[in-house]
Amino acid sequence: QVQLVESGGGLVQAGGSLRLSCAASGSITSIYVMGWYRQAPGKQRELVATITSGGSTNYADSVKGRFTISRDNSKNMVYLQMNSLKREDTAVYYCYADGVFVGRWGVYWGQGTQVTVSS
Repeated sequence: QVQLVESGGGLVQAGGSLRLSCAASGSITSIYVMGWYRQAPGKQRELVATITSGGSTNYADSVKGRFTISRDNSKNMVYLQMNSLKREDTAVYYCYADGVFVGRWGVYWGQGTQVTVSS
């Protein structure tokens, strides 16, 4: 059994900041990539940022320079620091982990955390 639990979402004014956290637990052998996706109402889920176990990062163009992804491999945690938030950042943010779990390669997702940016 593997669980990913996000925290840190909420309501913030445009220009403000939030920090999301995601903790993976359970039968984890090794996590290669962790990251964040988001889904706004009526839109498809889109990539926000990813980070490998070695620290290589990738960001969506829309968040470059504003968001920072980081990771604590010893705790199986990933973070997303979101600065200069815009209304268009409003979405449910999902954490995911790609690696070896319960002896098999797989991808697991969190339940999502709501981020709402008001004007």
